[in-house]
Amino acid sequence: MPEWLVLTLAMLAACVVVVVITLVRHRTASDDEDITETPDVIEYMTMWIGVVYAIVLGLAIAGVWEARSAAEADVQTEAVALHEISERARVYPPEVRDRIRADVNAYVGHVVTTEWKAMADHGEVTDRGTELLDRVRADVTDYEPKSDFEAQAYQPLVDQVALADQARNSRAQSTGATMPGVVWFGLIAGAVVTIGMVFALQIRRTPRELVLAGLFSALIAFLLFLIWDFDAPFSRGVSASTEPFLSLFPGAGD
Repeated sequence: MPEWLVLTLAMLAACVVVVVITLVRHRTASDDEDITETPDVIEYMTMWIGVVYAIVLGLAIAGVWEARSAAEADVQTEAVALHEISERARVYPPEVRDRIRADVNAYVGHVVTTEWKAMADHGEVTDRGTELLDRVRADVTDYEPKSDFEAQAYQPLVDQVALADQARNSRAQSTGATMPGVVWFGLIAGAVVTIGMVFALQIRRTPRELVLAGLFSALIAFLLFLIWDFDAPFSRGVSASTEPFLSLFPGAGD
């Protein structure tokens, strides 16, 4: 099911639940209930519950957004490091240079066409990708420079391999959800309490109040969906893309 449809259904469901509960509560209320007065303490509690929950939602959104940004930065770092390896290898003899570039291209092609799908579907990188990057490392580290010029290029190439490997490991650790289950429990419980306080204010069934209550519930549903969508940087709607690889290695996706 498309994620935009899931979001739409979640928001509509939140609105429907609030409206239905309001109507049912109004029908079952006693005749002598005064719906025009609300104790001051309930208004005070409702205000602070809303403030606290808004802060929690803001922190959660900031956390998952930061994790997503870090994942994108890891992809960019890995792509640039591999591109530097491919370019700096030109100081080596043609057979060594071509072998390094061929193995770099094979690794990038595997990441773009195969590993990215594995991260989205299974939340993990592939053993084949690790093997291909190890081959690039062996190409670089096993070569013995034959001149001072090649020796000067050797250590920077080794450093770029280490940088690419570090970025790959960071990418592997970011493939799954980053939000702990206990935090999700708190977010959902907080949403239930926050929306439930609407009924503590003795909401009536006037069209204006029903619309506002529905919009308020839909907003909370949207924010929770946004957190869920950002929570897995490589497998959901607003996910990190392979653009850094494709921009530096145009033929990788073929």
